Amino acid sequence: MKWSKVRYRIFGRRIIKTALAVFLTSLLCEWIGWPPVFAVITAIVTIEPTVADSIKKGIVRFPASAIGSAYAVLFIYLFGNSPITYTLSALLTIITCYRLGLHAGLLVATLTSVAMIEVIHTNLFVSFFIRLGTTTIGLLVSTLVNMFILPPNYTKKIMTNIHDLLKQTGEELEIILKQSLGKGQQATKKTEIDKRFLTLKNTLDQTDKLLHFQAAESKYHRLDKQTKKVFDFERRNLTHLRLIHYHIGNLINTPIQNICWSKQECEDIMEMVETLVDFMKYPDHYKASAYRQQVKKLMNQFWESKKPSEDKNPTLFTPEVIILYELLSIYNIVEKILISENEISK
Repeated sequence: MKWSKVRYRIFGRRIIKTALAVFLTSLLCEWIGWPPVFAVITAIVTIEPTVADSIKKGIVRFPASAIGSAYAVLFIYLFGNSPITYTLSALLTIITCYRLGLHAGLLVATLTSVAMIEVIHTNLFVSFFIRLGTTTIGLLVSTLVNMFILPPNYTKKIMTNIHDLLKQTGEELEIILKQSLGKGQQATKKTEIDKRFLTLKNTLDQTDKLLHFQAAESKYHRLDKQTKKVFDFERRNLTHLRLIHYHIGNLINTPIQNICWSKQECEDIMEMVETLVDFMKYPDHYKASAYRQQVKKLMNQFWESKKPSEDKNPTLFTPEVIILYELLSIYNIVEKILISENEISK
């Protein structure tokens, strides 16, 4: 593994921002003369993937911390520094935050509550307001750092994921068709297909999450015209990839026992699929005329397969019809992706 990759993984944006937020928070608390530990705890947990999340969860964490501090002060006054104080402070902080729906602040509130017991010795009322002040400092500093220092930007990661997904989806389609047309190893390929299908779904879900992060981030950092164009392209193409994934799922889950195509027909379809997969792996290979010609061949094959059967128990959705329908659907969606790829690269 190259050192640059190791360095990137160790010193990601979020790690750098967390370290900076901790430094600035502790520096400010030391300057004011307040104990920095509670502010630092708050600053660490407030660095979120997006500025919107930092603000949203910060609004929850402040009252949660106030509740934890209040319980700590109350039970120190009643029982002093004793085991029952720790127990009741933690227990009632958790119950109260849970009942009030302050789930995002539950952990930091509980930590604040039990940590305060050890350091409060005089003037409980002043200590309570100092804790609120340090919590406020931690929230404000970490939110400002998240907003202005290395602001979150997921567009490059999303674009990389979409390109990888298009390539991996093509490979998955090729494996499935080889198996369906009797050109793959049934036992081993089925396991590989299921594994690949699940991996694709997980990557789609992760990329969709990044899209939501970027959409939330755009409320605080407006996208320029070109970046917005790329973001819209990513959102459309991820939707298209989900549709392809859906059609591939249909191919996987449809029971296909006997294919009535001749050997030559199977080879022709596999050749078309391999060409489609090549376009998915290398979008710059795409040629509209060749692509449309393949779609026309598939359409002819589709209508030929839909002709009434002479079997005693004919069925409308034969294995051949199902395969061709799903392939035509995938062809139609992939073309939209390839056209948008060419548009965005101009």
